[in-house]
Amino acid sequence: METGTAQAGPEAFQEKFAALASAIHGVILGQERVVEDLLVAALARGHVLVEGAPGLGKTRLVRAFADATDLGFGRIQFTPDLMPADVTGTTVFIEAAGGGRFEFQRGPVFTNVLLADEINRATPKTQSALLEAMQERAVTASGTRYVLEEPFLVLATQNPIEMEGTYPLPEAQLDRFLFKVLISRPDSETLTRILLSTTGPEPEPPPAVFSRAELLELQRVVRAVPVAGAALDYIVRLVEATHEHALVRLGASPRGAQAMTLAAKGYALAAGRPNVELEDVRRALLPALRHRLLLSFEAEVEGADPDGVLQEVLQRVDRAAR
Repeated sequence: METGTAQAGPEAFQEKFAALASAIHGVILGQERVVEDLLVAALARGHVLVEGAPGLGKTRLVRAFADATDLGFGRIQFTPDLMPADVTGTTVFIEAAGGGRFEFQRGPVFTNVLLADEINRATPKTQSALLEAMQERAVTASGTRYVLEEPFLVLATQNPIEMEGTYPLPEAQLDRFLFKVLISRPDSETLTRILLSTTGPEPEPPPAVFSRAELLELQRVVRAVPVAGAALDYIVRLVEATHEHALVRLGASPRGAQAMTLAAKGYALAAGRPNVELEDVRRALLPALRHRLLLSFEAEVEGADPDGVLQEVLQRVDRAAR
């Protein structure tokens, strides 16, 4: 991307954002909010956990994003017998004339967009193989550190944890995801459109509207968005309020506050605004924090869920500010 794109401000960002969303919507029907969340997280340099029942298009969504951004794409199908080396790579002995040598064979994690498909069907040990790559964007093997090429995004899908054959993701793993987004069942009108578009001739993949350089530039633009003191104070009060809710055993971490701040910047730019407003913070609340709360046993008994708790937190903070 030319440097003038960053200097043009939120209008140029909004135009690029809309072009990318339009390319994805050519393949993914409905799910407008999910697509927006995915793009904001990616442009905020964050990883995304996509949850939904089988058959709702989670894998198709991630693949559409990779096609539309013209980035290197890798896929790992997580299964109970998958080993950590199947993710990161392994050191093998290469025979040669006059001797041999050990050589590191890179795993599928060495790419730009990594689809970790059904990540919660692998054991926690294998799930944790992604921790270093997600946090430090590097892989260490046999004492050698290998840096991953930027951009590096993990877009993981998972089935709801109550389904058979799933393992809950460790809290440390969940905290590495900037967003957790939920794919819901389509309404009847959208389902009809899906049937018409997917049961005829094979649809074309979305056109590539982003290059690697453009995506990196837009990630820098997001970081440069100013956040006023009132918005930062609002984020802090929301995060602190998660620790005070009676049904929360462990509230959002500082990384959760960072996720809200970065996401709010992305939502502001996507709306064509040069700075963060309180509405952008509210928009970021659920996807940034729903996977970072540990609810109490009482919450489970009452049938409460993180989204409901966060909505109550938001209402309490807003009432206290009046």
